[in-house]
Amino acid sequence: MTAPVNGSADASPGIPADPPGGRKAVAVWGIGVAVYFVAVIFRTSLGVAGLDAADRFHVNASALATFSLLQLLVYAGMQIPVGLMVDRLGTKKVLTLGAVLFTVGQLGFALSPSYGMALAARALLGCGDAMTFISVLRLGTRWFPARRGPLMAQLAGLVGMAGNLVSTLVLAPVLHGVGWTAAFAGSAAAGLVVLVPLVLFLRDHPEGHGPAPRTAGASGGFVRRQIRESWAEPGTRLGLWVHFTTQFPAMVFLLLWGMPFLVEAQGLSRTTAGGLLTLVVASNMALGLVYGQIVGRRQSARIPLALGTVGLTALLWAAVLGYPGDRAPMWLLVTLCLVLGGCGPASMIGFDFARPANPAERQGTASGITNMGGFLASMTTLLTVGILLDATGDNYRIAFSTVFVLEAVGVLNILRLRPLALARERERAHATVSGPAAPPGPVPTEPGRALA
Repeated sequence: MTAPVNGSADASPGIPADPPGGRKAVAVWGIGVAVYFVAVIFRTSLGVAGLDAADRFHVNASALATFSLLQLLVYAGMQIPVGLMVDRLGTKKVLTLGAVLFTVGQLGFALSPSYGMALAARALLGCGDAMTFISVLRLGTRWFPARRGPLMAQLAGLVGMAGNLVSTLVLAPVLHGVGWTAAFAGSAAAGLVVLVPLVLFLRDHPEGHGPAPRTAGASGGFVRRQIRESWAEPGTRLGLWVHFTTQFPAMVFLLLWGMPFLVEAQGLSRTTAGGLLTLVVASNMALGLVYGQIVGRRQSARIPLALGTVGLTALLWAAVLGYPGDRAPMWLLVTLCLVLGGCGPASMIGFDFARPANPAERQGTASGITNMGGFLASMTTLLTVGILLDATGDNYRIAFSTVFVLEAVGVLNILRLRPLALARERERAHATVSGPAAPPGPVPTEPGRALA
């Protein structure tokens, strides 16, 4: 087990318990969040260009879904390696590599003359994107006092959703105004803009609050131990399933299928459909603050809030898909988009189960495992919807029924893991307040104060 890290909750006596925070911390954290902001713009750019991509590369719905599927496959597959990389190499190196990769990927997507090359570009983009979120979470814990961790994570999430908003409000009209190549190549310049301050000014931690030197050891043994011990915790698995069940309905809608559904199945103009996609993002940003306050003040609300979001999402999707006639009324579509805005904030609850289940030295790995959940569900839904659309002649009612199947699987696993995870969490809370009676090793932080 690695030595305690200066500034963490398990620091040794005589070592400052917390990083200092302050203006410099805000500036450094702001650089990292700016990188994440650009990564989200690039990640979600295909959501407003799905129909254009189908025309440009002459592909059907299944092939179109493969763009986002491959990108998410790379993203999800990179989560555990990225968590380990951040612990081993530091935030700056990982973020810099990520920024280079997603910038090259976005530029390659702009210039790709064929479907195959465009797929490769999206895979490269997904690889770079995967290196941002966990890195930004780590910056927050390295530069700010522990009590600020939940706030910094929520703010990072809001900035990420703002990147989604930029894709919808800015990239969509630019794409239709200047064309594919100019729009995507021009947006790639944003990657260079954030890369410069990242290289020049970002630091992994404040002076005097760096990690203790590592002792020589077998790297492979460390990796296996980190993954095995993180997965053994029911809180980590519960976090994954909460993330799995809550995040994917909104992500699938925003990332690819929302625009085609609203335009082709509901008969809306692209402008109106873009407005509804914007509403999802705006609702996400507003509800993120609400969910954060509720969970921070009342930990018993975590499961009800997550399951309530799932239930309400399923109810609204059922109402839209089952509405008599060919098209749902605008008020119902607006309500659906408002409810979908709660999916992202609800998915953050998953981290609030994984964090207290793992000591400080496993936080990166546990966060990576949790973060895989929603992206695995999104990949499954993206592909299944595309296959069903092709098989049924673009019957969106049948295709989007996939949502209910995955939500049912997720809810069953949440209910299965909840008792054991909460029991282990209570044991750790008791061990923490018991003081000398607590077992040796890193002391868990207060349950419920989410690292996010």
